[in-house]
Amino acid sequence: MFQAFDNPGAGRPLQRAQWMALLARAPLDLLEPALRDHLARPARWLRAPETGVMMVQGRAGGTGERFNLGEVTVTRCALRVQSEGAEATVGVGYVLGRSQRHVHLAALADALLQDPAHQPALDAALLAPLRRHLAGQQAQRRARAASTKVDFFTVARESGADDGEESE
Repeated sequence: MFQAFDNPGAGRPLQRAQWMALLARAPLDLLEPALRDHLARPARWLRAPETGVMMVQGRAGGTGERFNLGEVTVTRCALRVQSEGAEATVGVGYVLGRSQRHVHLAALADALLQDPAHQPALDAALLAPLRRHLAGQQAQRRARAASTKVDFFTVARESGADDGEESE
């Protein structure tokens, strides 16, 4: 589930594709408190939230030939946010599912993160907790998967013979 752009590395600034990936997977209970102060900002819909379907493709083994895996429900929107003393920025949001509230908050956060005046504060108040939350979810998934691991031993391995020959 985590992509290469989920970890920007030390000292590298977060790029737009990276924060949009975080916002798309963010739970509402983390988005709403972080953006509560910004909801009153003047914003104009360029594309109101709308829900549709998207075809998802997969690859066998991650490298094989592409095949259509199925369709997923996606909600998207775009809005223009006017910042004080700066020109307006356009924010877009795409999220899996039908949550219009989630996509609205993701688009608002995208627009605000493009403004250098808001980026450091939102990185600390919104993106850092999101990264911690998603890393915790990934650790839980790994722990659940590790608990189902079965380790098979062979007779040769148990006896300590390396080359498969019997010792005298």
